[in-house]
Amino acid sequence: MLPDLLILSIGLVLLLGGGEVMVRGATNLTSVLGVSPFVIGLTVVAFGTSAPELAVNVNAALTGRGAISFGNIIGSNMANIGLILGCTALIRPISIERSFATREMPLMLLATLTAVFMGFDAMLGRGTVDVYGRGEGAVLLLMFAGFLYVTVGDLVKRGGESVDRDEAGAARAQLWLSSAMLLGGLFGLVLGAHLCVNSSASLARAMGVPEVIIGLTVLAVGTSLPELVVSVLATLRGQFEIAVGNVVGSNIFNLLLVLGLTNLLSPTRVPASGHRDLIVVTLMSLLLIFVSTTGRRVIIRAEALLLLSVYVGYLTWRTFLAAPPA
Repeated sequence: MLPDLLILSIGLVLLLGGGEVMVRGATNLTSVLGVSPFVIGLTVVAFGTSAPELAVNVNAALTGRGAISFGNIIGSNMANIGLILGCTALIRPISIERSFATREMPLMLLATLTAVFMGFDAMLGRGTVDVYGRGEGAVLLLMFAGFLYVTVGDLVKRGGESVDRDEAGAARAQLWLSSAMLLGGLFGLVLGAHLCVNSSASLARAMGVPEVIIGLTVLAVGTSLPELVVSVLATLRGQFEIAVGNVVGSNIFNLLLVLGLTNLLSPTRVPASGHRDLIVVTLMSLLLIFVSTTGRRVIIRAEALLLLSVYVGYLTWRTFLAAPPA
């Protein structure tokens, strides 16, 4: 167990260092391109921090380990809402832009509801087995293409307008520096998450934990570490938009890109106990939208504590008190 603990420690150091560099690069990029930090968090940062989920799930799909794949995606989205935004808003209340609450958050809910609908084949009379097939994977990827068209198109349009106003040479140099910081930070995040996930999963398997629980807890939280580190560091630096955009964007990426690509490679069967996970992640998404649109559109500490309590409470019940998954 000592080698695993040492690897875990190294991974945590890489996560913290990579997260700090990535947040600085993202902050610089918003000023260079002249776009909202929400847009950078929703696209560039979210894609980077979702890389561990993508790597884990592609590997799981190619090796036929559907329970880990399902648990990782759904568990990561739960962790993004309950653990990451909960911890982040506990540090400092987070303000939400009106346009973000009325456009991007509903898009996240739409992606969640689509994944839930696809996961209840038997109950809805579409077959005898609940499985995400290749056709459903293709639909999710098409939805992801639509999401990219709207958000990235907006990013390129605004970025072009900003660069035209700046001195060309200085703008290009700043753009290259910001991009290098993003890539360097991403490398540290991905490598750190990889080390943390492998060592944690090894420890869990040694204790006889079922695969779906490993996916829902160890891998889900482990592959969400980049989002956690980036969001917390962004909040400490006052970059609330990057923190929230990162979480919402990562949830959209996980459901549309990661789940879609995973199912296209290999159909994923919903575990026997997975339906309640789908219901809970939907309820958590609705709760996030509710706390983000009430009052002055600020997630206060009491609401952050509610998000965190729901996540920890369900995960505790799911892991230790619920009947073992079939």
